[in-house]
Amino acid sequence: MLSAETLSQASLHATCSKLHAQRRASFGARPATARANPRGPTSRVGGDRVRCGGSSMPSYREWRDHDPSASGSTVDQLESIELQADVAATMCEAQISMPGPIDGPDYASVTRNLALELVRVTEAAAIQSGRWMGRGDKNAADQAAVDAMRKVLSAVSMDGIVVIGEGEKDEAPMLYCGERIGDGKKPAVDIAVDPLDGTTLTAQGRPGAISVIALAERGSLFDPGPCVYMNKLAAGPGVKHVVDIRNTTRQNIEAIARVLHNGRVQDVSVAILDRPRHDELVQEVRDVGARAFLISDGDVAEAISTAQPQTGIDLMLGIGGTPEGVIAACALKCLGGTFQGILHPRNEEERQLAIAKGYDLDKVLELEDLVASEEIFFAATGVTGGDLLRAVRYTREGAMTHSVVMRNKTGTVRMIETHHKWHKPGLTNLHISQDYSTL
Repeated sequence: MLSAETLSQASLHATCSKLHAQRRASFGARPATARANPRGPTSRVGGDRVRCGGSSMPSYREWRDHDPSASGSTVDQLESIELQADVAATMCEAQISMPGPIDGPDYASVTRNLALELVRVTEAAAIQSGRWMGRGDKNAADQAAVDAMRKVLSAVSMDGIVVIGEGEKDEAPMLYCGERIGDGKKPAVDIAVDPLDGTTLTAQGRPGAISVIALAERGSLFDPGPCVYMNKLAAGPGVKHVVDIRNTTRQNIEAIARVLHNGRVQDVSVAILDRPRHDELVQEVRDVGARAFLISDGDVAEAISTAQPQTGIDLMLGIGGTPEGVIAACALKCLGGTFQGILHPRNEEERQLAIAKGYDLDKVLELEDLVASEEIFFAATGVTGGDLLRAVRYTREGAMTHSVVMRNKTGTVRMIETHHKWHKPGLTNLHISQDYSTL
């Protein structure tokens, strides 16, 4: 390949001569039937007909036109040599200088986006657990998601440790806290997984269940320890500076109304888990004049929804699972939103255990406390569908999934619709026995 930026005029002449020598050697003697060109071979470059090198050899196109016995493929190959020679000669004669590098992204700095690999993990979990939708067995649905997620996750090249998983090692055979995932190669990451957020939703065929996974740099994810529950606040980027979990419910709703709804509190929607412990909170929201959107399960999806205007959810409040809170914090950091939490022990025994392990039960955990890394990868796939993601759909040929993929460092958010084919090998097609290292 010619490098026009570095070739001098003399070296261009030398290149031209060298290519013509190759041409003569490959071509042999001039055929008698070919029409000689006294001015040498010509080529149209840049719209002008130019002479190259003064050779009396005919062009290869002329050879092919006048000698039917000439091999078409050979002529085509040799003609490309002539074109290179003509371009070199034209640059010499016209003293053409090639432009410098084209401005654009520095692709040398592009790094691996693990989130695009993780989406296959959540897709596989969603496809398998979705088969249990509406069948009344939440444990079977959850186990199907865990099995699929673990199998596909093992194919991702990384040095991962599960920080948020299915429980302790003696409670869960796979994806337990502390389990090492991957082939041990870089990057070294913490893993937070919820193979099926919304097991009851799936079993009952209700919307809102998703499969979700998040990765962050090693040591950056918050370890909930013995604290299973936390009081949460989640909101989108537009109001992250005006809401605070330490404020009253009225103060937060009125602040959101001023920023997003021209002061109309009746247009503010607040997502709250439908639990008896939240009866007072729901009444507070209604007393202010806002709308309480009650959800039966799946608060990860609802937390993410606060940063997606199309969902209509402005704020999420209430007590829910701490592991789900950490996962939601990863997503909201990618989306530019906010998440706050205060650990909420279920009983005195859990309180004392948390204190003994050094947890501050009065501290407001901000985004940076829950996920300190700037490099965060997140993927989620819809199982039963909802405002955020559509449900898995099964067809005769395969399945269709709808996912969101995010990376905090670059700020990219991708919505991906994937069509899976049963008869084709692939990481998300667990019907086929295959070598996962090659997919």
